[in-house]
Amino acid sequence: KAESAGPGKKEDEEVKASGEEEEEEEGEEEAEGGEEKEKRKKKKRKKKKKKKKKGAGAAAAKGGGTPSKRAHGRLLGPDSFTDSYLLAGQTEPPSIPVSELFSGGSFPLGEIQEHPLESNAARMGSAEMRARERMQENLYDKIRHASEVHRQVRKYAQSIAKPGIKLTDMCAAIEDTNRRLVQEDGLTRGIGFPTGCSLNHVAAHYTPNPGDDTVLRYDDVMKIDFGTQIDGRIIDSAWTVAFNPRYDPLLTAVKDATNTGVKAIGIDVRLCDVGEAIQEVMESYEVELDGKTYPVKCIRNLNGHSIGPYQIHAGKSVPIVKGGDETKMEEDEIYAIETFGTTGRGYIVEDLECSHYMKNFHAPHVPLRLPRSKKLLSHINRTFGTLAFCRRWLERDDGGSAAVNGTDGTHRQEKYMGALKNLCDVGIVQAYPPLVDIKGCYTAQYEHTVVLRPTCKEVVSRGDDY
Repeated sequence: KAESAGPGKKEDEEVKASGEEEEEEEGEEEAEGGEEKEKRKKKKRKKKKKKKKKGAGAAAAKGGGTPSKRAHGRLLGPDSFTDSYLLAGQTEPPSIPVSELFSGGSFPLGEIQEHPLESNAARMGSAEMRARERMQENLYDKIRHASEVHRQVRKYAQSIAKPGIKLTDMCAAIEDTNRRLVQEDGLTRGIGFPTGCSLNHVAAHYTPNPGDDTVLRYDDVMKIDFGTQIDGRIIDSAWTVAFNPRYDPLLTAVKDATNTGVKAIGIDVRLCDVGEAIQEVMESYEVELDGKTYPVKCIRNLNGHSIGPYQIHAGKSVPIVKGGDETKMEEDEIYAIETFGTTGRGYIVEDLECSHYMKNFHAPHVPLRLPRSKKLLSHINRTFGTLAFCRRWLERDDGGSAAVNGTDGTHRQEKYMGALKNLCDVGIVQAYPPLVDIKGCYTAQYEHTVVLRPTCKEVVSRGDDY
């Protein structure tokens, strides 16, 4: 028995050892399984974090929030914030097309005012007049859409217009934002005309040409004037940017005069009566600069104007001084009511390098001999039609419209000045040089677009800023 007992013990020991090894292996496998589980958990946590980040990014893309930023310029509305478009769900800076923020037919109404004159007293309550308006709702919707784009773009402009900015950079930023918010689509939707940023004694029609490095200064008085169009319906509105409080009386005079003009216009009102009302208000102000007092004068050869489809100046002029045309305003007309005040002589002339051009609305058919002129005219017809354009746009990679020409640079215009001059000489294109008063003076401008609806007048470009 003793001899047979030795091998049995060994077998038992071997079984125990193999069992221990199996347990160790199982323990190792369990440890490995635990590590894998921990790794999976970590991956899940990372995914959750990524999802949260994506969610936060999506929320940012949606926009919205509480307005808090003020403009650098003076004399905008007391409740005006440059990021007020956040309330409509816009981003900061603005990037969402306005059509995505408002469904069709729900674009904000402008300021409603009654038509003056006793003959218009019954219009507001007239069922017939309301029926006429219902027939024009599609038109009004396009105008309000363009107006809301203008409001949001100019709020952004007010946030970047400050001393030290290059005017070229400022105009490019305003125009790119305009294209983005209106969803630029060639002649269907886009910019109404180049961004004007006329300084000091220059009253209008100045925008930087390529190579112009002008920088905005603290003591400058700048008029920002730009337009937005949808199906050719142009919104034309402008305001004055100043940082030095010594110019406050000049800006107040012009803003007051423009609001007076808006209040005076209406169906059956004579154009000359509007000019008289504007002049009376404008010239009741004076400005003290460097110890000398200057009366604020109307720039008598600048006017407001009627606006037609794809036609910024549609034929009727609204004077800003007394006298002149006794023509009456009519129902459903659209007017740009703009006034200009100056500390100078009150009369402007064309001067300086030209930047603004526009194909004549009734351009004659003229046989062109120069191939470059034919090529440029074809580009203008395709890209701008009868809307105004500037040299900066011709030299963009998209030639002025990415929707029409693409962005590959093949439609960028080069060595075009001779062809452009030729088109001007034969009367197909009209040049609009800067309009200037005497050097050393200061000019200001405010402007609104108004629709003369059958029941009332709607100041479609009105905002909480001006």
